[in-house]
Amino acid sequence: MARARAGFERLLEIIVIVLMVALAVEVLLGVSFRKFGSALVWYDEIASVTLAWLTYYGAALAALKGAHIGVPELLRLLPPAARIPLIFVSEAIVLAFFAVLGWYGWVVLEVLATDNLVSVPEISVMYTQSVIPIGAALFIVAELLRLPELLAEARETDTHLGEAEERGI
Repeated sequence: MARARAGFERLLEIIVIVLMVALAVEVLLGVSFRKFGSALVWYDEIASVTLAWLTYYGAALAALKGAHIGVPELLRLLPPAARIPLIFVSEAIVLAFFAVLGWYGWVVLEVLATDNLVSVPEISVMYTQSVIPIGAALFIVAELLRLPELLAEARETDTHLGEAEERGI
């Protein structure tokens, strides 16, 4: 499982880095061309699509690393026996949300199949919006790969909490 997680993390890191570099190059090109009076007609639309892709793939990477907004201290305050059920409930909610997002993202792709980008009519909107169901699936995989780590942490007795209480914090 650790090997699969490491491989998945590496894949997401590569995708995120490629998207960041592509977005940076695209923005620099767009600004440069605009400065010299020859604005690129496709720049704004492609930049927004690239940013959306970066957001979805980056969110999956953040989920895998446990870097999303959360309040882990609340979980640590609970007795170890109550932590496990709470983790399963919270993970079930997250997984259900992304399953619904992925499903309806797929449904929307069928609706968008006949639409094309305005500035680059050769590109179907279906391809640009495919990041929604793909990102949702990647987020689900990331959450499932992180679940064993969450459960292991929840089973541990928290020594940091005891130390904080001793210092009066």
